[in-house]
Amino acid sequence: MIVVSDTSPITNLAAISQLDLLRQLYTTIVIPEAVYNEMVAVDKLVPSAAEIQAFSWIKTQTIAHAQSVVDVQTNQDDIDLGEAEAIVLALELEADLLLMDERRGRVLAVNYGLSVTGLLGVLLQAKGNGLIALVKPLMDELIQEADFRVSSELYATVLQTAGE
Repeated sequence: MIVVSDTSPITNLAAISQLDLLRQLYTTIVIPEAVYNEMVAVDKLVPSAAEIQAFSWIKTQTIAHAQSVVDVQTNQDDIDLGEAEAIVLALELEADLLLMDERRGRVLAVNYGLSVTGLLGVLLQAKGNGLIALVKPLMDELIQEADFRVSSELYATVLQTAGE
C-alpha cells in the first residue's frame, strides 16, 4: 500500500505521541520534500521534526514533475506548497491513500481522483484495527495540546462513527 502524507497528520500525531499509529496502519509513509521542509527546515520546534529524520518508515521523495505542482497551486487558491506537492506525489506514485486534513486540499485531491482521509479518519481506522481503545481521548488531546480544529458537528460524527 502506498500512502502519501501532508504535514498535519504527522505533526498532530507526533504532538500527542501517537505517530507510530501511521507505521502500524500503513507500514510506510511517503512525504514530498516540501512537507519534509515544513517540519524540519523551520526556525521553531515542530512536533515530528526529529522523528521524520530518524524513522526509516517515513520516506521523503522528490516530485518528478515540478510543473505539476505549479499547475495545482495556480488552479487552486490557498493550496500551500506542501499540500500541492503531496497531491502531485500521490498522483505520480498512484498512491492508495493521501493523508490530508485541510478541506481545500482534500476537495482538490478528490477531484483528481485520489482517495483521501484525514487525521480523524486515521484514528477511526486505528480503533477499528484494535490499535487504540478510544478515539475521544485522543481527539480531545489533539484539540487541547495540538490546537487541532474540529467543528462540533464533526466531533459528534466521529464519536458516533467510533461508537463512543
